[in-house]
Amino acid sequence: MNTSRRDFLRNSARFGLLLGSAGALISSPAWLRWLFNTSAHDAVAAEKLRDLLKLAPVARYWASTASATGRCADCHGEDLSIDTIQHKREVIKCLLCAQGCVIEAGKRGKCRTRINFEGKLRTLSYGRPISIHVDPIEKKPFYHFLPGSQAFSLATAGCPLHCRFCQNWELSQSSPEDFPNRYVAPAEIVDATTAQQAPIIAYTYNEPTVFTEYLIDIAGLGKQQGLRSVIISCGFMKEAPLRDMCEALDGIKIDLKGFSKDFYRKVCDAELEPVLRSIKQVAKSGRHLEIVNLVVPTLNDSDSMLSDLAEWVAGEIGPDVPIHYTRFHPDYKLLNLPPTPTATLERARSIAMDKGIHYAFVGNVPGHSGNNTFCPKCGKVVIERQGFFFKTTSLLNGKCKFCGEPIAGVWS
Repeated sequence: MNTSRRDFLRNSARFGLLLGSAGALISSPAWLRWLFNTSAHDAVAAEKLRDLLKLAPVARYWASTASATGRCADCHGEDLSIDTIQHKREVIKCLLCAQGCVIEAGKRGKCRTRINFEGKLRTLSYGRPISIHVDPIEKKPFYHFLPGSQAFSLATAGCPLHCRFCQNWELSQSSPEDFPNRYVAPAEIVDATTAQQAPIIAYTYNEPTVFTEYLIDIAGLGKQQGLRSVIISCGFMKEAPLRDMCEALDGIKIDLKGFSKDFYRKVCDAELEPVLRSIKQVAKSGRHLEIVNLVVPTLNDSDSMLSDLAEWVAGEIGPDVPIHYTRFHPDYKLLNLPPTPTATLERARSIAMDKGIHYAFVGNVPGHSGNNTFCPKCGKVVIERQGFFFKTTSLLNGKCKFCGEPIAGVWS
């Protein structure tokens, strides 16, 4: 029986043989073109890595055992039982995401984008976008942030998580040298956004935390041109970089993938607590916040998990944070699972509303009424959507035109 290249890649992903995705957003990366010639791919990747290192800037958010000014607490915590710790070798501790990678010389962190090179942590993803699109802001999804607007969207390679259900795994589970790309300065992104007449720059598709320095620089320049910036994130960063991102960004969407420590560990190779901490930090910052829960059959769709998630959001963050319950489609290493039944998403939405959430949505089900925003007071539709597209609004100055109830969001 003949097997197509596409089937081979999908089957390989199912059995964990490859890291990558079936998305169509990007040109074919090097590891696909050299799939059957490993030595040739290794040589090309090594050459590309050398080229990347020539322009790779020193990253922020790290500590080194070789630094005379380093704080032991940065790596070991504040509850040290001894004043000084002797290290047998020089290593770097990455302080960007909650993985807290300890990186030896010449090695990288779990995200594959940060490398210990010549005693400094360098970011290989700075200025290296590999996917650029103009999308409706609703596709992110942001439903309460400038509805109907276009978002100039960009991504690089890499992610600190390894979610078995990732639907952008060609990007998230790759390395910067896997793709043919050129250096793109922050000003070029801002100019391109302006040329497309898009009012928003969105950092999305992979995990934007891995290119934090790049997005902060872009957002700063964009703000000078009157552009807004939003991030679509897994929320797995440390407090200091998130604080800097909150200052640069206007909107933050965080994927709360499930309300279970066990789920995060087994399915995402991560922890739940840092994500909850990030959500609370964003809420306190005053930046616009929305939450997405990709509902995966048999893994995070139980009544108890859905109930605990909605109860936590309502109690810790408040009822006005929009929650999107999004339909899962089989991809990456979970090709054996079916798409999420619409009834499951409706049940999740109903549970959230019973817990007091004002704005709960059914996502990835075109034409479903759960895509619309309803006034929490009078129950009438104040924003109507068709799929990922804004259709009509019944908002007047951010209020329901029928009863005058304020509708939480960024409307102008």
